[in-house]
Amino acid sequence: MLLIGNGLVLTMDKKLGVLKDGAVLVEGETIVKVDDTEKLRNDYPSAQFIDAEGRLIMPGMINGHMHLYSTFARGLALADPPANFIEILEKLWWKLDKVLSLEDVYYSAMVPLIDCIKAGTTTIIDHHASPYAASGSLEEIVRAVETTGVRTALAYEVSDRDGKEICDAGIEENIRAIEKYAGGDHPLLGALFGLHASLTLSDDTLKRCKDAVGKRNVGFHIHTAEGIQDVEDSLERYGKRVVERLGDAGILGPKTIAVHCVHVNDNEINILRETDTMVVHNPESNMGNAVGVAPVMKMMDQGVLVGLGTDGFTADMFESVKVANVLHKLEQKDPGAAWAEVPKMIFDNNKEIARRIFGKDLGVLREGATADIILVDYDPATPFNEDTAYPHLLFGVSGGMVDTTIINGKVRMLHRKIEGIDTTAVAAKARSLAAGLWDRF
Repeated sequence: MLLIGNGLVLTMDKKLGVLKDGAVLVEGETIVKVDDTEKLRNDYPSAQFIDAEGRLIMPGMINGHMHLYSTFARGLALADPPANFIEILEKLWWKLDKVLSLEDVYYSAMVPLIDCIKAGTTTIIDHHASPYAASGSLEEIVRAVETTGVRTALAYEVSDRDGKEICDAGIEENIRAIEKYAGGDHPLLGALFGLHASLTLSDDTLKRCKDAVGKRNVGFHIHTAEGIQDVEDSLERYGKRVVERLGDAGILGPKTIAVHCVHVNDNEINILRETDTMVVHNPESNMGNAVGVAPVMKMMDQGVLVGLGTDGFTADMFESVKVANVLHKLEQKDPGAAWAEVPKMIFDNNKEIARRIFGKDLGVLREGATADIILVDYDPATPFNEDTAYPHLLFGVSGGMVDTTIINGKVRMLHRKIEGIDTTAVAAKARSLAAGLWDRF
């Protein structure tokens, strides 16, 4: 047994709330008790004890949309800078993904997964693309996941943009991962069927992907109306808006993630709600790509389940929370905007999205939940309770303050030291591979 105590416990559970000198008892991968530190130490004297020394003890953070493969773009110079969203795809991402090798895939996953541990992000929902190294690519990510221990949902990005043979390989890669990892049996892995976006998927390909999934109880993971060009393409070629088209194709549903949804109208929001489709908002990416501001307030007001992700911009979900908070205040010219919606996205809705995919009780510290726990080096200077916890996290906490990370009951980082991984060697190998990739770019 593992006992983490002598800290300020933020359970994210409405019944338990905040424990001022609390502790969390873990057996295997499961939380078995949350209570007073002294009581649990007396009741379980043989448990391994991690002394939080007054630090904040809280659930690990969940990232609703991630691109591990984007790592080697860091610092990559473009001779002809993109002027719009389509050019960002054509001049950066669709060139980078074509030159990834399987070895690149592994190390481009290792680096941000280590970053996740350091920032207290214990679960991610990934979306991968490597068209000329598609077959076996998700197993390379699996290798990185098993090395680092960060819970990950897999998906391979199917697209028509590189021809039928590569499209077929992407479909097969998704099905292999789904057959092995969907359903919640694996302690760390889940799977969705990945699709790029409406503008790179024909009706025939959408049908083939839907047929490939068949009766398997899995959903899709697709970029949806991210840029206005996605909408314009769908209207011109199919006479429908993006969400309408995906709904008619049978892609939407309670296990599907429609990422971004920046350019959706009232009817599309209604479709998302009626199909109970999950939406993931990525504020930093939307700002960086200058695609617009997703109407997340309206979607949530209409009953759409909207979570929060980073789209590969960062592994630090505390950072994403801060950006989401200020983005919607600025966009609505209202300093009171998003006070309720952003914490609901990250602490309630991401928890539900993860439950639908992994079949586990994540993002909360309570009896029976999966033991994903972080210790944050934060000593509040003002009262900390159920009512003030979110402002403390918003204004006082960042991923760099995470001291210890426990995932699935296993200590992955203790007092800022990553357990069992030579992070210096990983970074050195990644730099070497990135230099070669840049030469091929």
